Amino acid sequence: MASLLGEEVFETRRQAPAPSKDFCQLLVTRREVIFRWWKISLRNKFCESRPGEIKESWEDFLDDSSLHIQIAIVFGAKVLEHVLSLCRGNYDFLERLPVPLLLYIISFLELEDIARLSQVSRRFEMVCNSNALWENIVENLCDTITPEMKELAQEIGWKQFFFTNRLQLQLQLRRRRQK
Repeated sequence: MASLLGEEVFETRRQAPAPSKDFCQLLVTRREVIFRWWKISLRNKFCESRPGEIKESWEDFLDDSSLHIQIAIVFGAKVLEHVLSLCRGNYDFLERLPVPLLLYIISFLELEDIARLSQVSRRFEMVCNSNALWENIVENLCDTITPEMKELAQEIGWKQFFFTNRLQLQLQLRRRRQK
């Protein structure tokens, strides 16, 4: 499972809270936590300041409460908790699975479960509403799909095609033939 982890495990950027204009980045790699900041100021005394960086191993980061405070101030408590969780070895591998494998797994779920899964994250919303998933579901549940039906489904979207009742589909197909 560790092979599913890329070199960069997590990354976020944000402007520090007001009145600061500093730009900050938090990067978690397989081995380190890196906190970077760039001083943004028009004042002469800060014009010469260089960007800063703190690099720590996961073990050292877990013990560095002052860095925890800095991260919580800039990025918020939820991001800090997520990074601490990563450093403790708690990964969300489901979130990192390749899309084709996710599509295959999701295609076995009940429709209600797919609807709930689409609310978990933006990534799952995209996958659960994708044409590829709904095409797979339609092909698995329908006995025959004519080329004409496929064209209509690609035009209106496979999910919409799935949830449209048969009478409406027949009407739409008839209209397409007349054009």
